[in-house]
Amino acid sequence: MLLGAKSAAVDWLVVGLGNPGAKYEHTRHNMGFLTVDLLAEQAGVKLNKVKFKSAYNIIPFAGSKCLVMKPQTYMNLSGEAVREAVQFYKIPADHVLVIYDDVSLPVGKLRVRPTGSAGGHNGIKNIIAHLGTQDFPRIKIGTGAPGEGGDMIDWVIGVPSQAERKVLVESFRRAIDAAECIIEHGCQKAMNDFN
Repeated sequence: MLLGAKSAAVDWLVVGLGNPGAKYEHTRHNMGFLTVDLLAEQAGVKLNKVKFKSAYNIIPFAGSKCLVMKPQTYMNLSGEAVREAVQFYKIPADHVLVIYDDVSLPVGKLRVRPTGSAGGHNGIKNIIAHLGTQDFPRIKIGTGAPGEGGDMIDWVIGVPSQAERKVLVESFRRAIDAAECIIEHGCQKAMNDFN
Protein backbone atom coordinates (compact mmCIF):
# COMPACT_ATOMS: atom_id res chain seq x y z
CA MET A 1 0.00 0.00 0.00
CA LEU A 2 1.27 3.48 -0.81
CA LEU A 3 2.29 5.64 2.11
CA GLY A 4 -0.62 7.84 3.16
CA ALA A 5 -3.08 5.91 0.96
CA LYS A 6 -5.46 5.61 3.91
CA SER A 7 -5.78 9.38 4.15
CA ALA A 8 -8.49 9.44 1.48
CA ALA A 9 -10.72 7.12 3.52
CA VAL A 10 -11.92 9.78 5.97
CA ASP A 11 -11.87 13.57 5.53
CA TRP A 12 -12.79 14.62 9.06
CA LEU A 13 -12.97 13.24 12.57
CA VAL A 14 -15.97 14.60 14.49
CA VAL A 15 -15.65 13.78 18.19
CA GLY A 16 -18.41 14.20 20.76
CA LEU A 17 -17.07 14.09 24.31
CA GLY A 18 -18.81 12.41 27.24
CA ASN A 19 -18.74 9.50 29.65
CA PRO A 20 -20.08 6.07 28.68
CA GLY A 21 -22.81 4.29 30.62
CA ALA A 22 -26.45 4.89 31.58
CA LYS A 23 -25.40 6.68 34.80
CA TYR A 24 -23.94 9.59 32.79
CA GLU A 25 -26.18 9.49 29.72
CA HIS A 26 -28.09 12.78 30.16
CA THR A 27 -25.59 14.68 32.31
CA ARG A 28 -24.09 18.08 31.49
CA HIS A 29 -20.71 16.46 30.78
CA ASN A 30 -22.29 14.48 27.90
CA MET A 31 -23.26 17.36 25.63
CA GLY A 32 -20.80 16.11 22.99
CA PHE A 33 -22.22 12.56 23.04
CA LEU A 34 -25.79 13.85 22.79
CA THR A 35 -24.91 16.12 19.85
CA VAL A 36 -23.17 13.44 17.77
CA ASP A 37 -26.00 10.99 18.58
CA LEU A 38 -28.42 13.51 17.07
CA LEU A 39 -26.12 14.06 14.07
CA ALA A 40 -26.04 10.29 13.44
CA GLU A 41 -29.81 10.01 13.92
CA GLN A 42 -30.39 12.79 11.36
CA ALA A 43 -28.16 10.85 8.93
CA GLY A 44 -30.10 7.63 9.63
CA VAL A 45 -26.98 5.94 11.01
CA LYS A 46 -26.16 4.46 14.42
CA LEU A 47 -22.84 4.96 16.18
CA ASN A 48 -22.67 1.22 16.80
CA LYS A 49 -19.27 0.21 15.45
CA VAL A 50 -16.52 -0.37 18.00
CA LYS A 51 -12.88 0.51 17.35
CA PHE A 52 -10.41 3.19 18.44
CA LYS A 53 -11.73 2.79 22.03
CA SER A 54 -14.93 4.37 20.67
CA ALA A 55 -18.46 3.87 19.47
CA TYR A 56 -18.38 5.27 15.95
CA ASN A 57 -19.50 5.18 12.35
CA ILE A 58 -18.46 6.81 9.09
CA ILE A 59 -21.13 9.25 7.95
CA PRO A 60 -21.39 11.43 4.85
CA PHE A 61 -21.81 14.89 6.37
CA ALA A 62 -21.28 18.43 5.06
CA GLY A 63 -20.01 17.09 1.73
CA SER A 64 -17.26 15.10 3.46
CA LYS A 65 -16.68 11.59 4.72
CA CYS A 66 -16.67 11.97 8.51
CA LEU A 67 -15.72 9.49 11.18
CA VAL A 68 -18.13 10.43 13.97
CA MET A 69 -17.03 9.04 17.34
CA LYS A 70 -17.89 8.86 21.02
CA PRO A 71 -14.78 7.84 22.99
CA GLN A 72 -15.60 5.10 25.51
CA THR A 73 -12.52 5.79 27.64
CA TYR A 74 -14.23 8.16 30.10
CA MET A 75 -13.72 11.88 29.66
CA ASN A 76 -10.23 12.23 31.15
CA LEU A 77 -8.72 9.76 28.64
CA SER A 78 -10.55 10.96 25.50
CA GLY A 79 -7.23 11.69 23.78
CA GLU A 80 -6.35 7.99 23.62
CA ALA A 81 -9.35 7.32 21.38
CA VAL A 82 -8.79 10.43 19.26
CA ARG A 83 -5.10 9.61 18.72
CA GLU A 84 -5.88 6.04 17.58
CA ALA A 85 -8.36 7.24 14.92
CA VAL A 86 -6.09 10.11 13.81
CA GLN A 87 -3.11 7.78 13.39
CA PHE A 88 -5.12 5.09 11.60
CA TYR A 89 -6.67 7.46 9.04
CA LYS A 90 -3.82 10.02 8.97
CA ILE A 91 -6.21 12.87 9.79
CA PRO A 92 -4.53 16.27 10.27
CA ALA A 93 -5.30 18.03 13.58
CA ASP A 94 -7.16 20.85 11.82
CA HIS A 95 -9.67 18.21 10.62
CA VAL A 96 -10.37 16.95 14.13
CA LEU A 97 -13.56 18.70 15.29
CA VAL A 98 -14.38 18.25 18.98
CA ILE A 99 -17.81 19.01 20.48
CA TYR A 100 -18.08 19.31 24.26
CA ASP A 101 -19.62 20.98 27.29
CA ASP A 102 -18.40 24.29 28.73
CA VAL A 103 -19.34 25.52 32.22
CA SER A 104 -18.05 29.03 31.50
CA LEU A 105 -20.83 29.65 28.93
CA PRO A 106 -24.52 30.22 29.70
CA VAL A 107 -26.83 27.25 29.11
CA GLY A 108 -27.20 26.52 25.39
CA LYS A 109 -24.73 29.19 24.21
CA LEU A 110 -22.35 27.96 21.49
CA ARG A 111 -18.73 28.99 21.07
CA VAL A 112 -16.75 27.96 17.98
CA ARG A 113 -12.95 28.13 18.25
CA PRO A 114 -10.24 27.08 15.72
CA THR A 115 -7.68 26.47 18.51
CA GLY A 116 -7.10 27.17 22.19
CA SER A 117 -6.12 25.84 25.58
CA ALA A 118 -8.08 23.22 27.51
CA GLY A 119 -9.64 25.90 29.72
CA GLY A 120 -9.84 23.44 32.60
CA HIS A 121 -11.67 20.78 30.57
CA ASN A 122 -9.99 17.41 31.24
CA GLY A 123 -11.20 15.79 28.00
CA ILE A 124 -9.68 18.60 25.91
CA LYS A 125 -6.52 18.59 28.06
CA ASN A 126 -6.04 14.88 27.26
CA ILE A 127 -6.70 15.36 23.53
CA ILE A 128 -4.11 18.17 23.40
CA ALA A 129 -1.62 15.90 25.20
CA HIS A 130 -2.20 13.01 22.78
CA LEU A 131 -2.26 15.08 19.57
CA GLY A 132 0.69 17.22 20.67
CA THR A 133 -1.13 20.37 19.55
CA GLN A 134 -4.07 22.54 20.56
CA ASP A 135 -4.68 23.58 16.95
CA PHE A 136 -7.90 21.69 16.29
CA PRO A 137 -11.39 23.20 15.89
CA ARG A 138 -13.96 22.83 18.62
CA ILE A 139 -17.58 23.63 19.39
CA LYS A 140 -18.36 24.32 23.03
CA ILE A 141 -21.91 24.00 24.34
CA GLY A 142 -22.66 26.07 27.42
CA THR A 143 -24.05 24.29 30.48
CA GLY A 144 -23.79 27.21 32.91
CA ALA A 145 -22.03 26.78 36.25
CA PRO A 146 -23.18 25.89 39.75
CA GLY A 147 -24.23 28.70 42.06
CA GLU A 148 -21.78 30.08 44.60
CA GLY A 149 -20.42 27.31 46.82
CA GLY A 150 -21.78 24.65 44.43
CA ASP A 151 -19.58 21.65 43.64
CA MET A 152 -18.25 21.65 40.06
CA ILE A 153 -17.98 17.84 39.77
CA ASP A 154 -21.54 17.36 41.04
CA TRP A 155 -22.65 20.01 38.55
CA VAL A 156 -21.06 18.51 35.43
CA ILE A 157 -22.23 14.98 36.22
CA GLY A 158 -25.66 16.29 37.22
CA VAL A 159 -28.72 16.25 34.97
CA PRO A 160 -29.97 19.61 33.63
CA SER A 161 -33.45 20.79 34.62
CA GLN A 162 -36.42 20.33 32.27
CA ALA A 163 -36.17 24.00 31.21
CA GLU A 164 -32.41 23.70 30.57
CA ARG A 165 -32.95 20.50 28.55
CA LYS A 166 -35.30 22.31 26.15
CA VAL A 167 -32.63 24.95 25.52
CA LEU A 168 -29.87 22.35 25.21
CA VAL A 169 -31.71 20.18 22.65
CA GLU A 170 -31.99 23.28 20.46
CA SER A 171 -28.28 23.96 20.99
CA PHE A 172 -27.42 20.41 19.79
CA ARG A 173 -29.17 21.22 16.49
CA ARG A 174 -27.27 24.51 16.22
CA ALA A 175 -24.00 22.73 17.04
CA ILE A 176 -24.63 20.31 14.15
CA ASP A 177 -25.24 23.31 11.86
CA ALA A 178 -22.02 24.89 13.17
CA ALA A 179 -20.11 21.65 12.52
CA GLU A 180 -21.46 21.59 8.96
CA CYS A 181 -20.35 25.21 8.50
CA ILE A 182 -16.83 24.51 9.85
CA ILE A 183 -16.36 21.54 7.53
CA GLU A 184 -17.78 23.28 4.43
CA HIS A 185 -16.65 26.89 4.94
CA GLY A 186 -14.06 26.99 7.74
CA CYS A 187 -13.97 28.15 11.34
CA GLN A 188 -14.03 31.88 10.64
CA LYS A 189 -17.46 31.77 8.97
CA ALA A 190 -18.77 29.44 11.70
CA MET A 191 -17.49 31.84 14.38
CA ASN A 192 -19.22 34.75 12.63
CA ASP A 193 -22.49 32.84 12.28
CA PHE A 194 -22.71 30.93 15.58
CA ASN A 195 -20.72 32.72 18.31
